Amino acid sequence: MDQRIRGTYAERSTATNKNALYDSYIRAIRWASDRIGDSGVIGFVTNAGFLDGNAAAGLRLCLVDEFSSIYIFHLRGNGRTSGERCKKEGHPLFAAHGGKGGSLAPISINFFIKKESAKNNCQIYFHDIGDYLTRKEKLERMSTLGNIAGVDWRAITPDQHGDWLSQRDDGFGEFIVVGDKKEKGSLVIFENYSNGVKTNADAWMYNASKISLKKNMMLFTSIYNSEVTRYASSDKIKSFEDFVTLNSSEIKWHSGIIPKAKSGKLGYFEPKSIVPSLYRPFEKQNLYFDRMFIQRMAQMPHIFPTATAENRLICVSGIGARSGFSALIVDALPNLHTLDTGQCFPLYLYDEIETDTSDLFSALKKERRDAITDEGLAHFQIAYPSEKISKEDLFYYVYGLLHSPNYREKYADNLSKELPRIPCVPNQFGAFSQAGRKLAELHINYETVAMYPAIITGDDGKNYRVEKMRYGKDKDKTTIQYNAQITITDIPLEAYEYVVNGKPAIDWVMERQCVKTDKDSGIVNDANDWAVETMGNPRYPLELLLRVVTVSIETMKIVKALPIF
Repeated sequence: MDQRIRGTYAERSTATNKNALYDSYIRAIRWASDRIGDSGVIGFVTNAGFLDGNAAAGLRLCLVDEFSSIYIFHLRGNGRTSGERCKKEGHPLFAAHGGKGGSLAPISINFFIKKESAKNNCQIYFHDIGDYLTRKEKLERMSTLGNIAGVDWRAITPDQHGDWLSQRDDGFGEFIVVGDKKEKGSLVIFENYSNGVKTNADAWMYNASKISLKKNMMLFTSIYNSEVTRYASSDKIKSFEDFVTLNSSEIKWHSGIIPKAKSGKLGYFEPKSIVPSLYRPFEKQNLYFDRMFIQRMAQMPHIFPTATAENRLICVSGIGARSGFSALIVDALPNLHTLDTGQCFPLYLYDEIETDTSDLFSALKKERRDAITDEGLAHFQIAYPSEKISKEDLFYYVYGLLHSPNYREKYADNLSKELPRIPCVPNQFGAFSQAGRKLAELHINYETVAMYPAIITGDDGKNYRVEKMRYGKDKDKTTIQYNAQITITDIPLEAYEYVVNGKPAIDWVMERQCVKTDKDSGIVNDANDWAVETMGNPRYPLELLLRVVTVSIETMKIVKALPIF
């Protein structure tokens, strides 16, 4: 089955990661499609991810070629989305009730019909169950339809990309792409870009407390070395995975370190590897940034080669992000999921250059250069002959334009399936570039902007410890209960309009400024530690909340004033 998938669905997919095509339900579709021969009917109730997933474009192209008609009854229910989109999806059909297990996947009922006489003229018929429905309502609505003839089907014409739903705007392809790692030598704005850091052991390698992180990683390293040494001296009859102690309270074994352990490579704790990082929007953590134990650093060593390296990155949501499209500028190492499996486009790149080879420690140094290409800059300089445009101007133009509501709305389907492309908006380069600079200053300097003058009660100047912030009574968002003693009121509702990575920025602060215990390792991550150890200000979580209210209000003022094109 996997060989057949490689030669069909995967062969026609343009996605970089095609692992999703080897899911059991897609194997079943491939098997059944081959089994029925020249004619027949396949009926499946399946995960509906194949309907618009990026990796599944090759599957959709093959289905159109192989069948004469396709009927899709979409039951929605994607429980892995967030915000308004999650609400519209309605209840997952097979979610667990009152216990563990169940599925949060969207579900569809699918009929693939093959007639020898009707090949190469496939008709697709689609029905959407509707928005905001409970599981019970979905089942009741299906029961009233009776059979396939009772369904109000909508005919779909697939496009050249294999899109059935959310078909992209072909005009998008005329714009210059932000980056491209597939077509070498293609016209791009950024020479290089990267995912954020993927540790595969976040509970161990991130912490608000530098003291706790040091303790955790010293234990991690000690257990790792002990198990490597123990395995090296064994008879190796068992595989390494079966031999080692699987104690999640002492270490997290993952695919990034197991090959090193098998080869006998030992690790060493290095205090200098603890660096500041942006873990989630408007939340900084300490990160143990060590190639030995991290799953994947991607291109980050060329973007932030040291903890003090200067850089700014425009991070955008990854292709197929469940939370919708977002952009956020950062000046510290981002996590893979700072934005939903995002890609980050830097202002600068750092190259290794040989200097004084007689000095072992200075033999390799980093030289900074612009990440924006000369060709990318020239593309915009030609489009705006009366403007004096620098690479930095272009960097902020990109950031400003990515916040444009009508850009996001018009090209939403494109942005869900490919990296952003940037148009040259007539006569508006300066407006977008200036807006981008203002947004950048707000979003990078979120810890120092003025605090919003909300009403604070219960502040005695002593108790600022936060465990878990909550909204006021009946989920009143104008009120936030900071802790048992402090209440914040008079928060304007318009502040919640600024949404990043699927949630209002305020919600990110409320969610992340807390005390959390990892269930597997037992490690405690206490936001109050960052406030005291790093900021020297126990009031930091409270001030951060008020500052992000200001950031949210000011961001929306800029966004709403952006030119419409």
